[in-house]
Amino acid sequence: MKHTILGAGGSIGNALTYELLKSKETVRLVSRSGFSISGAESFKADISSYQQTLESIKGSDIVYLCAGLAYDRNVWAELWPKIMQNAIDSCKSTGAKLIFFDNVYMYGKVEGKMSEYTPYNPCSAKGEIRAKIAILLEEEMKHNNIQAIIARAADLYGPYITQNSVPYFMVIEKLLNGKSPQCLITDKTFHSFTYTLDCAKGLDLLWKDDNNYQQIWHLPTTNPGITGKHFIELAAAVMGVEPKYSVLKKWMIQMAGLFDKTIYETNEMAYQIEKDYYFDSSKFNDAFSFIPTSYEQGIKETIEFYKK
Repeated sequence: MKHTILGAGGSIGNALTYELLKSKETVRLVSRSGFSISGAESFKADISSYQQTLESIKGSDIVYLCAGLAYDRNVWAELWPKIMQNAIDSCKSTGAKLIFFDNVYMYGKVEGKMSEYTPYNPCSAKGEIRAKIAILLEEEMKHNNIQAIIARAADLYGPYITQNSVPYFMVIEKLLNGKSPQCLITDKTFHSFTYTLDCAKGLDLLWKDDNNYQQIWHLPTTNPGITGKHFIELAAAVMGVEPKYSVLKKWMIQMAGLFDKTIYETNEMAYQIEKDYYFDSSKFNDAFSFIPTSYEQGIKETIEFYKK
């Protein structure tokens, strides 16, 4: 089988590449930069162009859309619909199956658990964009115009993670640099985090069975979630330091957003932290008898990965 990853070079694309290579699968990495990993083919393309997307997936059996864009609602509004339509049209043209790695912004504020059946009720500009592109793919799936899977994850932590991961840049990176970690808004609410290596294993399981297609799947995630205080305590214990930290209040983030575009863009997502956030992956866990990595083990492995 030939597996092509659109938007290679990010945390999930990298974790998935190594997972597929372990199984001796043929992997092609598609990116604008020509990003490469030993053992995989590298293909340079701009996936906001249909023709380049089509060329990049020719000969593929499975295509994974794992692209990450600049954390900017204007960039998302311009590029995400194009990228999704290009992926759909290219896969329809070539007969490849499509697996879209998605997030949960389209659900908006949810009371209780987020499941695959949670209705879309976005309460942010970025959430509205994610709902739009998810519905675009779902309509094609409903009419059997394409064989596809939507695989969703909660906020990420783990090996290969990028700077967009709050647990990484506010906790793990700071501890590794001898600095005190921080929490956003509160250290008391429970929050589900999905481990990058569990995402990769989950995607590797999903592609193998035709019965998994035309469905939405929540990738394996440990529940209940973890508080910011507990996350920092576990990370500090691995590092052998005292768990001293500070909490950045909402007004502090709003003030910082006046001077930093990325911080400004995080303000509309504050609702995900202010209340408990429960991402339910029991459908996947039950179907595959999968036990997600515990936070204790995941944090330990993440720190060991970055120490190397």
